Amino acid sequence: MPHAHARGACRCTILPPALLRRIALRGTARQREAALATLATDATMRITRATSALLAVPGTTLPSATAAPRRTIHDAAHATTLPGKVVRNEGDLPTRDAETDEAYDGLGATYAYYLQVHQRHSIDDAGMPLEATVHYGKQYDNAFWNGTQMVFGDGDGDLFNRFTVSLDVIAHELTHGVTEDEARLVYVGQSGALNESLSDVFGSLVKQYARKQTAAKADWLIGEGLFTAKVHGVALRSLKAPGTAFDDPLLGKDDQPATMDGYVRTSADNGGVHTNSGIPNHAFYLAATAFGGHAWEKAGVIWYAALRDKALKPTATFAAFAERTSAQADRLFGATAQQVIAEAWRAVGVTVAGGARVARSRRT
Repeated sequence: MPHAHARGACRCTILPPALLRRIALRGTARQREAALATLATDATMRITRATSALLAVPGTTLPSATAAPRRTIHDAAHATTLPGKVVRNEGDLPTRDAETDEAYDGLGATYAYYLQVHQRHSIDDAGMPLEATVHYGKQYDNAFWNGTQMVFGDGDGDLFNRFTVSLDVIAHELTHGVTEDEARLVYVGQSGALNESLSDVFGSLVKQYARKQTAAKADWLIGEGLFTAKVHGVALRSLKAPGTAFDDPLLGKDDQPATMDGYVRTSADNGGVHTNSGIPNHAFYLAATAFGGHAWEKAGVIWYAALRDKALKPTATFAAFAERTSAQADRLFGATAQQVIAEAWRAVGVTVAGGARVARSRRT
């Protein structure tokens, strides 16, 4: 079951706050209004999240006798009170509301991936019900995991579409729950960037698994479909080519580095968790494509085993996680697989045995 004290680890949103701040500074009156409202809501939710963590008690989730999802979708009706009115339960027919049905299907696809690939029964591996709320807030430009459920905004319709449109976004946010349960990675600095990266990695794997794509055929994008046609960009992030997902006059340029040469030292965004996650993201992409075939069959199994590795500390650095992936690769698949993993990390500037190398750092 989820660790009670882990529930305060992060209030994890798919959009980084820096992107919303750029919109608030540069956008039209309508765009600024939506961005500022989203930032204000996010700040309020962080306070609520921290308070809930102090009051959390263990033992609230009981294992189910059979491995099957238990989904409930709620409608906030553009308010911010959670969870909202129940609009679809497990087994119900589609509602014809796109957000409701996309959330329902996305929760199911994520559950199916974790069960069928990793034999994990829901977020806590004990049958935790999967809850989601749609139509949250007015023009709310974000989606998040709040420690107990998923929450989706409808977007502003100007720069952002509805946040249920991307399966990898849904899987990304649910994976924050898995990471809280397993590793409790502190949401700051490199451990926070690892937290974000794990969500991107498994978000991409859920999408690839649902589409039955090989590593070579996958797009390796996170948030494809979130941008409207007004935005110059294809997605929020790219594991294949960090730093290339968008380049827009209003939103700015994707600032994710692919290697430690571009590691960003900053006090913003909890130490750049949404930015520096590009480095471990790219290491996973390199490992998965080097193995070939389906990314979940080797690279995904190794990353999942490393996430569950008891030697992984909540304050893990990139180098520490690299060491766990290397050890798990050797344990699961042998020395050749271990060499593939080590080379993937070396390619992004992280030495498995001797810590992370930072050749040059950008400071913000």
